Amino acid sequence: MKRTIFLKLFGGYALILLLAAGLIFLLSSASVRRSHEDSAARNLEALGRALQPDVDALLDSGRTADLDAFVKQTEKRAGARITVIDPQGIVLADSEKDPAAMENHRYRQEVADALEGRVGQSLRFSYTVEARMLYIGIPLQKEGRVRAVLRLSYFMSSIDELIARLRGAIGRAVLIVAALAMLAALLFSLHWNRPIRRLNAAARRVEGGDFAARVHIRNRDELGTLAAGFNGMMERTEHLFTDLTRQRENLLNIIAAMEEALAVVDKDGRITLVNTSFQRLVGDQSVEGRYFWEVLRRPALRDLIDQVRAEKAGRRQECRLDERPFLCNLNYLPAQDGVVLLLHDLTEMRKVEDIKKDFVVNASHELRTPIAAITGAVEILEDEAAGAARAEAIEILKRHADRLMGIVEDLLKLGELEDRAFKLDVTEINGPALAAGVLRVFEPRAKAKGLALRLDAAAGLPALRGDADQIERLLFNLVDNAVKYTDKGSVTLALKIEGTDYILEVSDTGPGIPPEHRSRIFERFYVVDKSRSRKLGGTGLGLSIVKHIVQLHGGTIFVDGDEGRGAVFTVRLPLRPKSDQS
Repeated sequence: MKRTIFLKLFGGYALILLLAAGLIFLLSSASVRRSHEDSAARNLEALGRALQPDVDALLDSGRTADLDAFVKQTEKRAGARITVIDPQGIVLADSEKDPAAMENHRYRQEVADALEGRVGQSLRFSYTVEARMLYIGIPLQKEGRVRAVLRLSYFMSSIDELIARLRGAIGRAVLIVAALAMLAALLFSLHWNRPIRRLNAAARRVEGGDFAARVHIRNRDELGTLAAGFNGMMERTEHLFTDLTRQRENLLNIIAAMEEALAVVDKDGRITLVNTSFQRLVGDQSVEGRYFWEVLRRPALRDLIDQVRAEKAGRRQECRLDERPFLCNLNYLPAQDGVVLLLHDLTEMRKVEDIKKDFVVNASHELRTPIAAITGAVEILEDEAAGAARAEAIEILKRHADRLMGIVEDLLKLGELEDRAFKLDVTEINGPALAAGVLRVFEPRAKAKGLALRLDAAAGLPALRGDADQIERLLFNLVDNAVKYTDKGSVTLALKIEGTDYILEVSDTGPGIPPEHRSRIFERFYVVDKSRSRKLGGTGLGLSIVKHIVQLHGGTIFVDGDEGRGAVFTVRLPLRPKSDQS
């Protein structure tokens, strides 16, 4: 044991020293290399800037042969390879090769960056000259566009030779310092190992039940303080054991009284502690000491426990046991590499939620009949001759009846989307075609308000996997809101791909949404401007429907934009929804 402690202490210092030495060697070499490469890149860029006027003049003259001769002549003075490339990637001139025999350079990194209007840089192996080279691409612009790229390159062999020499010198210095540090670590470890051995011997006596064991260390440092603390601890041990026993009994009483089912599972998967509720749940009183999977044969729950132990982090997830819903709270116990499982029965909560949803659905169905009757009566009255006041009253009655009907339809749609039995009808969707169809519906309204409707679809968009009807409703509600609240300017529907997400973005030039309202606009019946919403016929349910559709597809939605400059609703949908991956 003494030898093991010493080896661990000395081995730890040795490992740290070796790692530090290796890290210093690697970082210093890398730092020197980066410094030289950056210096070479700056020199190439400065050279390119100096050559730019001459190259521009030759490009203006259109004499490609003169341009090629110029770069071949200039290379001898500049000490760098020079290449001129047009926007299509065709080499116009090169200081070392025949331009006509060279391949297209359009997609070389430095050329692609320069064609976008910025100085490009790349470090790679050139198969043309068979050597590792540093490339700098400088955009040559005329009248606001890049008409050519001036590329300069430099052989890296000289820098590689310099780095090799520096590595040797740095390596020797690091080895000398590491050897001295190892010697110091050895002496330091021997010094600190002696009091540790004494503490270890005293601890073994206490382990055997000898609470009279004491440690005598004359060090006036932390180890001396530790020995004094150890001696004082022995005097209080008996009192602490008594207190711990009483606290354990209190804890067990509290756990036994909990309504939630509780179980503690150790690192081997055995149950070490349960309460009465857990025993009632599994219908077995003797579960402690048994494997968890023997008591609850739920592979999903077992996988959750393994994930918590692997990630060393808590998890919360709904699960079903014997067709009853439970909220499973799992937390990691680092002291024993175990997991504590708390099962909260959600049966009654789900019943309340179902009652609420049934109420909404039933109320909506009950409201439909009288609203339909009101609408029919209004239509009959419209056919009869009447004065202006009567016509105005009829118009108000009809508008409110239509509003009530809209609320009912939206409530029914929300009830359908929230139903756990609801399933998406997933198909492949042509995003641009669907978006164009939605915009066509709003063309008359937009034209009446003088608004421009725009579709901005990225080229080569793949098909979106999702429920076409729900995606269409989502876009309809977002565009409807944009047209409704925008008085001048435009409404734009953009489609693009970002990573593995399909982006649907609806932006307008309306009044925008103040920041303090953005976190609540997806709540049912929540509107920013109630008076304007009533005037425009909004139900306050459209964005709530949109959010539910997005969540069903496994996506996210958020709103942005400056107040007074319009709003931007961004929907991120996975190209393949979760319901399509099982």
